[in-house]
Amino acid sequence: MGKGFDQELGGTARNGAPARLIEMLSKLLCCRIVRYRGGPVSCLMMHLQARFSFLFAVVLALGVCAGARMQAQDAGSQNPPAQPQSSSSQSQPTQTPTQGPDAQNSNYGVYIAVDPLANVRYDNRYDVSVGMAYDHMKAGPSLLQGANLGGLDGDFSFWLTRHWGLEGSGRAYVGTSGTAPNSPNNIKGPMVKQYFFVGGAEWLGPHNKHGAMLAHAMFGGVYGNFQKDLLGQPPAKFDFYYNQTAPAAIVGGSIDLNRSEHWVFRINPDAVMTHYTFSDAPYTTSSYKQYDLNFAISVGAEYRFTKSKRSTKKANWASGW
Repeated sequence: MGKGFDQELGGTARNGAPARLIEMLSKLLCCRIVRYRGGPVSCLMMHLQARFSFLFAVVLALGVCAGARMQAQDAGSQNPPAQPQSSSSQSQPTQTPTQGPDAQNSNYGVYIAVDPLANVRYDNRYDVSVGMAYDHMKAGPSLLQGANLGGLDGDFSFWLTRHWGLEGSGRAYVGTSGTAPNSPNNIKGPMVKQYFFVGGAEWLGPHNKHGAMLAHAMFGGVYGNFQKDLLGQPPAKFDFYYNQTAPAAIVGGSIDLNRSEHWVFRINPDAVMTHYTFSDAPYTTSSYKQYDLNFAISVGAEYRFTKSKRSTKKANWASGW
């Protein structure tokens, strides 16, 4: 039995078991378990020793085989076998797709730049504007106190050529004014009003898609209301003009800041001239008429009607350049 077991272990060694382990097992089988002269006890222990040694050898052999199989599996997982490729894949090399800036931006959507001023053209036939207005004036020819009036400014333009057009304006102002000493009434801060209706020529100056500068000169009339809060007293007592319609002129310009094809932010600074008269001369002067020059400004919005175009033909003086 010992010889057959040695042969079996020898075969195991040839299959990959360590030589030192085989040598230790051989020494274990050859040694004595009990002393030399112990008949029945020796036979029993030798029988148990043979069974124990056989079982231990079987378990050891199974462990060695399992360990070798696990090492083979680990080596296979670290070096996977190459997969067969078709003839078309072997003839053409595989290209790795590269992501450029456009491909990366497509993952987050495409940004489209929109220019709101791209369609700005100075070829419209009509435009209108409305703004909040301010006007400084004197309600009488020799008053020391001026009046600061606020109101509305409305303008309409009809363009004949690319640079020249006709403009009409209507403006309304209201506020309070100081007065001359008027004892015993002692009226202070009566309300005064002015309403302008003028028209004239308009010229388009330097311009681009961002904005433009324009000039205008308009002539017409103004209605002044000065007697509303005078309690029926003659205006000359307060050094006021009486209620009347008088000649007026507005000379100035416009500063346009384009916001889109149709909408414009407009500023109108102007010089306002009036020529009021009075029937009874004020106590401080013997004159019956007065030229007044004051400053006015308005800020608002303009709308261009772009469907109706003006011609840009140079040969036509009425609708060309």
